[in-house]
Amino acid sequence: MDVSAAPLPCASGPILAKAGIGLRFAHHRFVMEVRPDVAWFEVHTENYIGGGFAPRHLDAIRRDYPLSLHGTGLSLGSADGLDSTHLARVRDVVERIEPALVSEHMSWSISGGTYLADLLPLPMTEEALAIVCRHVEQVQTCLKRRILIENPSTYLRFRHSTIPEWEFLSAVARRTGCGILCDVNNIYVSASNHGWDAVAYLAALPPASVGEIHLSGHSVRQLEQGRTLRIDDHGSRVATKVWALYGKALERFGPVPTLIEWDTDVPPFEILMEEAALAEAALERYRNDEPACPHAV
Repeated sequence: MDVSAAPLPCASGPILAKAGIGLRFAHHRFVMEVRPDVAWFEVHTENYIGGGFAPRHLDAIRRDYPLSLHGTGLSLGSADGLDSTHLARVRDVVERIEPALVSEHMSWSISGGTYLADLLPLPMTEEALAIVCRHVEQVQTCLKRRILIENPSTYLRFRHSTIPEWEFLSAVARRTGCGILCDVNNIYVSASNHGWDAVAYLAALPPASVGEIHLSGHSVRQLEQGRTLRIDDHGSRVATKVWALYGKALERFGPVPTLIEWDTDVPPFEILMEEAALAEAALERYRNDEPACPHAV
């Protein structure tokens, strides 16, 4: 099956190259009652696997907005193999919601059947690459569609890694036909933590594979000996330098559906709309052949 050519159905149409917002439980009622002017929403897949109000709310919201499903629990890098029960549950959500896009993380979070409360980094090795590719192909076959894989934010590197992260991610896309969810904040965080060149990271990704961009805030922690650690906590506005890197991403990939993520200390919806408006303005400047983020440094 040529999953790269598979249709991406959605009850309310495809997701265009516009700015969307990550929808959290706190804003379900507001969105259903007010119907704010938002191009699209993304939700975490695992939040809608069970019963109760959440799936019913999403069924109502999907009638008015294109949706993207963003998974956190498939553990694509787990050496134990995929949890077939969880994959079946994800498939059921995908079939019910009919999202325009489906994505997952390039990480692992399961060991010995135990789910860990984090998205853990992979060793960048040929063995790990083969595991991730095998699991991506398994997911795409099960879901009968192409998925997007998100680059992680990381705070350590394995000594025996042999493949740069950007090459690893590009190889997964090339070998499996999957797309890339380019998290610009994650690139900035990881590049700052490890001393990478964030612009060179972007330049190494294949433009045709990038199907979505994420933007979010991060925190800064001062360590001993004057070292600084950046933490991807999705709890603040997008940093100025991340906006600047987003401009570079638009120059590299062109207009791409762009999401504002905010998961901790979730603010009033109006603040999320302000951040989405900044991303939309950058997209519009790109379409008008102007500098994408002229205010950023």
